[in-house]
Amino acid sequence: MAQCYKVAVIGGGTAGLVTAKELQREGHHVTVFEKANRVGGTWLYNPQVETDLLGLDPKREIVHSSLYRSLRVNLPRQVMGFLDYPFANKEGGDPRHFPGHEEVLRFLEDFAWDFGLMELIRFGHEVVRVERVDETCHEWVVESRTRETESKWESKEEVFEAVVICNGKSTEPRNAEFPGRDTWPGLQMHSHNYRTPQQFENKTVVLIGDGPSATDILREIAPIAKQVHQAVRGPNSQLKRLEKHDNAWQHSMIESAHKDGKVVFQDGSIVDADVIIHCTGYKYHFPFLKSNGIVTVDDNRVGPLYKHVFPPSLAPWLSFVGLNYKAVPAVVIELQAKWIAEVISAKLELPKQEAMAYSVEEFYREMEKEGWPKHHTHNLLYNEFEYIGWLAAQLDIRHPNWWENVTYQSVVKMRSHYGDRFRDAWNIDKWMQEMDSPTSAD
Repeated sequence: MAQCYKVAVIGGGTAGLVTAKELQREGHHVTVFEKANRVGGTWLYNPQVETDLLGLDPKREIVHSSLYRSLRVNLPRQVMGFLDYPFANKEGGDPRHFPGHEEVLRFLEDFAWDFGLMELIRFGHEVVRVERVDETCHEWVVESRTRETESKWESKEEVFEAVVICNGKSTEPRNAEFPGRDTWPGLQMHSHNYRTPQQFENKTVVLIGDGPSATDILREIAPIAKQVHQAVRGPNSQLKRLEKHDNAWQHSMIESAHKDGKVVFQDGSIVDADVIIHCTGYKYHFPFLKSNGIVTVDDNRVGPLYKHVFPPSLAPWLSFVGLNYKAVPAVVIELQAKWIAEVISAKLELPKQEAMAYSVEEFYREMEKEGWPKHHTHNLLYNEFEYIGWLAAQLDIRHPNWWENVTYQSVVKMRSHYGDRFRDAWNIDKWMQEMDSPTSAD
């Protein structure tokens, strides 16, 4: 017989909403804590930026969202929906296969209303502490606070039998490090605090990174900037002019920055720059979690976690959803949420604690053997389908054919094929039909 518990979900973004839905479906009593006054998490656009544009000051007022105003998704909407709730075109919305962020927010809000999740959410509640009541039981204290006035907060403590952490991974900036960074006189910022391009007009900008945000920001600022210099890692990085931009060049990484404003690259080139934008990713950050050292974040490895979800010694009463990246996120998040809900209900059984701990250590050893750095622990680039298949097998879900073929790598390959215009040039419907055909894996 399924068992029902009082469960706290931290975060009202994609992961939190899907997790709340699956927990509620299993009959659990769910409370979602959301700092903002709307659902959406990182998809809730905020024009404000942080006072510390690099995000180094731990006392800064944190802005959760990392969206820039012009952002469009870089995955087709066909793979951003859920098994029983597709991301479909709706009247009056953005009909494009790669819609703007406003359409994703609308999708998540509709999802929350349609599944009755809004009544489970406590908006304006920031979680400041999650801690076990004591070491002899699995109950957890969740302390949250709400703002009464600009300078006054009201705190509240509650006890839950399980906690699922779903607060995202795109809030705490991870910056590049190089000699002279802290004394360089120009403007430095992380892409987390980029919103619009106007402030870069007639500026010489150094942009660090070559991921999706770096690509979008470069394309947006190049038409108005004086020059853009993109610093990238990798053995093949070299000084060259970027195609389609008369004023943009690619370099190897920054060697050093100097008090006279000069930025020196490892390829030997030097530029007088006004701005450095760090498009360098994020750190996993759970300042509220007090686990007495059981769960730690070490060089972006959250662990130990069995299958990226359960700390062996605290399972199943503490879990995480959505830590993985370089994957089709909706599929991974939904399956993790279903797994957690059924494990807490005792419909599914986890291995013994020792077996889970051994599995984690075996995974770490395999990473080391393959030469993967620790900060790639939650990267699913090369085993996305295997991981999704494992989760689906636990849940006895017969997955659609496209799950086997529509992976992060396959999407990146097609984006590369179509170039900068991939969002508009790519025939997604035809591609999805091919991916979903029985012979597509051959």
